[in-house]
Amino acid sequence: MGPRFLVYASCALSIWGDRMWHFAMSVFLIELYGHNLLLTAGFGLVVAGSVLVFGALIGDWIDRKPRNKVAHASLFIQNSSVTACCVVLMLVFSYKSEIEQMWHGWFTVSVFCYAMVIILADLANLASTALTITVQKDWIVVITGDNRGQLAGMNAAIRRMDQVINIFAPLSVGQVMTWASNVIGCGFILGWNLISLLVEFIFLSRVYQLVPPLAVKSQQNLKNNLKELKLLNIFQNMHKAPTEQKSSPEMQRKSVTKLPLCFRKMHRMLCTCRDGWKAYYRQSVFLAGLGLAFLYTTVLGFDCITTGYAYTQGISGSLLSILMALSAFSGLMGTILFTKLRKHYGLAVTGVVSSLLHVSCLMLCVFSVFAPGSPFDLGIFSLLTSKNSSLNQETLQKNHMHGSDHPESYISIILLFSGVILARIGLWSFDLTVTQLLQENIPESERGIVNGVQSSMNYLMDLVHFIMVILAPQPQQFGFLVIISLLFVITGHVMYFIYAKKYKIKETVIQTTGRKPQNPCV
Repeated sequence: MGPRFLVYASCALSIWGDRMWHFAMSVFLIELYGHNLLLTAGFGLVVAGSVLVFGALIGDWIDRKPRNKVAHASLFIQNSSVTACCVVLMLVFSYKSEIEQMWHGWFTVSVFCYAMVIILADLANLASTALTITVQKDWIVVITGDNRGQLAGMNAAIRRMDQVINIFAPLSVGQVMTWASNVIGCGFILGWNLISLLVEFIFLSRVYQLVPPLAVKSQQNLKNNLKELKLLNIFQNMHKAPTEQKSSPEMQRKSVTKLPLCFRKMHRMLCTCRDGWKAYYRQSVFLAGLGLAFLYTTVLGFDCITTGYAYTQGISGSLLSILMALSAFSGLMGTILFTKLRKHYGLAVTGVVSSLLHVSCLMLCVFSVFAPGSPFDLGIFSLLTSKNSSLNQETLQKNHMHGSDHPESYISIILLFSGVILARIGLWSFDLTVTQLLQENIPESERGIVNGVQSSMNYLMDLVHFIMVILAPQPQQFGFLVIISLLFVITGHVMYFIYAKKYKIKETVIQTTGRKPQNPCV
């Protein structure tokens, strides 16, 4: 029952609950809105937008508060929000027929229920983001200390748990929902969250007691903040005239007190977001983090977009589940590759090798666009912009009917999923590389806010890929999305190559001179 085991157990419970909830939530939203994807798309937009807006604020909150209070508050908010959302869903599913019979109040009640479900689920996602940053980006760095090998091992172990749980957690709640009902499925998730809340609370509290350095952060940050404020005041006073020094505090006090409390809080939030993005930009690992964010702008993953395209190409649900299992196994191989390469060649070289492996495997996806059986058609764009609308509708309907049948050849779809599955090895190895670089190089006082901005960047690039799909939703246009996705991936890896070159120069300077270079960018 050491600290590392307790962290593993807590992360496993948290990840299992998240995976079950994300899978069930997508099904629940479709059931609520009459087998339509509109509510699901709206939920995805709200989740991505909220993390994009509040990512820096969450990180600043993590930096300012003690570690145990942040972890306990995030854990409580996440599980209580999911529990409340499950209660609302159980009531809606249980009394759905009565709600539909109320014709005059049906629209108002439905909109209220949808809004409550989305708001609670979004709040749970924000709390989950805060908990992930706290435990996986901060706590394990303190637990491992200066031992980078142990840090790499813990990162890889948590990622392996994530890949394995991603297979079995949706399967478990899916079986409950299939053989029982959606109401029973909500109750199952509700019970899991209540039990998980208690166990994770005890485990994290025990870790906080076993590792004394976890309790040091708040005092150190308070002293640093006080020093920075004193230096700032001294610097400002040196550049002011004597009359200004006397009048400025009174004027500032009057101007502050005149503003309403809500405006003062809004001004502070905006300043925090601005400072967070500035802190993210001036980090030495900025290019590596930005390169990782660019990898989120892709349709070459096992999300709802790739799954929908597979269905149009005649791939059954059972075969798709097998492919997802193979993808998870490929991700496990990526974690093993990361630990081996890092041990023998270091982090910088590990990222370069992982990048080359990732891009080379994704080239199979590009080949699939032009392979036999591919629905890729350049003429569909000219049809969409031509003037004869009736001819357009007939041609698009023919193309849609053709895309829904079994293709003439399966070579294209085989190449596509072979590239996606094999690319997971390089992808997860590269992800672990950048994650550890962020952990090792970000100062402790800025660890929360920088990782919060990194989460915002990831969601921003994820939004870009959804916009791409909205602009090109037809299966005949999926080839363009594949090519554009590869360009974004290559751009992200090029950013990392630039960082790796500076990183190697820095290591060379340290080895030859015995001191760090004065230029922080190097």
